[in-house]
This record gives sequence, structure tokens and C-alpha cells, in this order.
Amino acid sequence: MKKQSPSKKPSGRDLEKISFDYIAGRLGKFLEDQNLMGQTLPLGFSFSFPCKQEAIDKCFLIRWTKDFSCSGVEGKDVVELLKEAIHKRGDFNIGQVAVVNDTVSTMLSCSYQDPNCEIGLIIGTGTNACYMEEVKNVEHVEGEEGRMCINTEWGGFGDDGSLKDIQTECDKMVDEKSDSPGVHIFEKMISGLYLGEIVRLVLIKLTEKNLLFKGQTSTELEKKNSFKTEFISAIEQLNKGLENTKKILTDLKLEFQMVDVHVVRLVCKTVSTRSAHLCAAATAAVAERIRENRGLDQLKIMVGVDGTVYKKHPNFSTEFQEKLSILAPKCDFTFLDSDGSSGTGAAKAVAVDQRLQSGR
Repeated sequence: MKKQSPSKKPSGRDLEKISFDYIAGRLGKFLEDQNLMGQTLPLGFSFSFPCKQEAIDKCFLIRWTKDFSCSGVEGKDVVELLKEAIHKRGDFNIGQVAVVNDTVSTMLSCSYQDPNCEIGLIIGTGTNACYMEEVKNVEHVEGEEGRMCINTEWGGFGDDGSLKDIQTECDKMVDEKSDSPGVHIFEKMISGLYLGEIVRLVLIKLTEKNLLFKGQTSTELEKKNSFKTEFISAIEQLNKGLENTKKILTDLKLEFQMVDVHVVRLVCKTVSTRSAHLCAAATAAVAERIRENRGLDQLKIMVGVDGTVYKKHPNFSTEFQEKLSILAPKCDFTFLDSDGSSGTGAAKAVAVDQRLQSGR
């Protein structure tokens, strides 16, 4: 397989790191380091993009998201592309493959720790959720008994215009200037790849209205993506937030007064809180669907969570959980942090698939 050439610049990401040649190379390095060369091992493959999955080892990419852009992959079976890259190397081979979305992998990883985990949630660079649905409610699937995992791909909520009433001017600018305008609107309003840019655009708007920095911006602040999402976490820290804010504004070459520092902190809090509340609204909708489908007055459910925004922002998880309890009062939630590796769930998926195929 030839390295894929980008149709657009991958927004700061090295194209090599999203090529199947690179993945095959890292697999080879792992096998060599672990003295496993020569063995044919099963592979759990976590792939965090919208796909049409036709089998445990057959998964066709619908489109890139999170501002990745690599030509020649959309519409192709990503498992087959990986196998081609491995075959081209010629120094190792793989056995059974189980490909799962990273959100599903998060739920699998957490359900291994607690079987009651029935929702998987990621709030990081991107956002998505999956849940266990009654088979009788799943179209195109035979049978009435049991449950099936549904990957919602909720990052694409709003692509039909249903969120236009709550999109701000800054949301629309982020979408228009992204590598995929009109796609994954919900994700662009709440996930880590975009939160910093939303804050930057708000700060510029306030400056243009002479409400910040005495109406004077800076070359650094004018640069797209110069205000990183990690700045929001640093600015909202309880004890060091003020000092962190001053340092960040100084690094951005901005002239500021104390009132500007407080306004910037307020903007960050507003944007991050909105993100947490939107995530809570979507999670509440999923949980309420589960409760209603099972005919329960009260639902007890565990949510497996992963993602840097959820884990590293000082207030996000609290804001999210408090709003969720208000929006879904008939659901009792408990939360389980994943181990931070979606590959763990993928490994569990291929292990189960092996056992099922062997009849054990």
C-alpha cells in the first residue's frame, strides 16, 4: 500500500501518523521489541472515525473527522488497507482482526471492570457515545432477544441543520474554516479540537467591540488555533488560574489589565460549561431512551468515560454530571474512567471473537 497523500493539510497532524504504513511499522516494532516476530497473533484495531461496519473484520470509512484528511481511504475497508500495508512489509503477519470504534472500545474496556457499564462516552479531541440497545429495536437485525451495541456517532448531530438555532457566530466560523464544513456540527461545538478556537474567536470579537485589551489585539491572537484548548484548563484552575491566565496572555503578546484577565476567565468558563451541558443533554437523551425501551420507572446505569477534556479540565466532569442529574432525574448514573487506552477494549473484542469462533 502506498502512503496516502493528503487532499488537504491535516491541520497540524503529520500525515505519516495516519497512514496504514505507519501503523504497520509500529506493529512491527512492537513485535520486535517483545520478541514475538514469527508468531501470527490476533489484532484488536480501534478506529475512531465514522464507518459502515459489515463484519467484525470489515469496516468501510465513511468520512474523516477531527480535521484529519487523507485521500484514497474514504469508502475503503480500513482492515483490508492495514492488511495490505502489513503484507507489503513482509516481515510479519496477523491473524483474526476485530475492528471497533474507540467509543465502543471504551465501553468494552470499562465493562470488563464492571459488567453494568452500558454507555461508552468520549469527550476529548472529538466526542461520541455508544450504548446497549434492545435487539428488537434495531432495524435490519433479526431476533427479539438480547442487546446490541449502537455507535451513535453523535458528533454528526446537527449536520441536518437541527442545531442552527443554538449555533453562535463563532461556532459557524469554526465550522466554515474547518477541513470539513457542514460535517460533525455537534462535535465542533463541544470537543477539545475546537474549544480553544471558539474562545479565541470570542476574544477577538470582544476586542473588536473595545471590551477587551483596550481594543488592541495581537498578531499571535489573530493566528488560527493559537489559543489552545489546554489553555482553558489552565485558566480555569482554582488556585493558579489567575497566574496562568496572565502568563498565557503575555505569551500571546497582549496588553492587558486585571479586568481583562477576569473577562478571559469568564469566556473560558462559559465555553467549557456550554460544552459540558451539551454533552449532558445528549447523554441524558441516550439514557432516557434506554430507560423507556426497558419500561423502567428508574434506571441504574454505569457510563464508561474517556477523553482529555473530561479527564483534564478541572471542572468539566463536575459540570457534566450535575447537569446530567437534572436532565435525566429518572436515571441513576455512576461513572467509570477508562484506562485511557481504547486499544484495551479492542483487544478484548478480538479475544471474545476468538473464543466464539473456537466454540469455547
